[in-house]
Amino acid sequence: MTKFKEIRPEEFNYNPFKLIGENWMLITAEKDGKANTMTASWGGLGVMWNKNVAYIVIRPQRYTKEFIDSADSFSLTFFNDSYKEILSYLGTKSGRDEDKIKKSNLTVVHNDNTPYFEEASIAIFCKKLFAQEYKPESFIDLEINKKCYPNSDYHTLYIGEVTKILVLKN
Repeated sequence: MTKFKEIRPEEFNYNPFKLIGENWMLITAEKDGKANTMTASWGGLGVMWNKNVAYIVIRPQRYTKEFIDSADSFSLTFFNDSYKEILSYLGTKSGRDEDKIKKSNLTVVHNDNTPYFEEASIAIFCKKLFAQEYKPESFIDLEINKKCYPNSDYHTLYIGEVTKILVLKN
């Protein structure tokens, strides 16, 4: 018996500013039968093209970008505060250099073909709809470009349709 229940996006009553910006999330995808994940504190949830969506951004040097680029879907997972140290570790180590998921002791499970973590308290599954690299000429507030991209390592923006949300049962 699963510890999760599925909810509709309209029933999602969690503060995305706190979830993403303060608590952080793991962005996870699979390539060639191997999952990789990264911690993120930038992104959002909303409505685009009459669809419930999540948007994430990934820098070109991040190993997880290869997984997101090759996959049709990805997951966003959120954890309770006791996992903050693990999320910090997963955000500072690269899956290129070590099996960081194994070292984190998190358990990869799948919803259809999309990997996520059994220990999560919330899992949002997304089907990729859109990807576009940020460009320096697109910034209206030039301070953001100067402050966030001194090395010109511009994020790629991904928008995914939310296909399923799982939350812990009460």
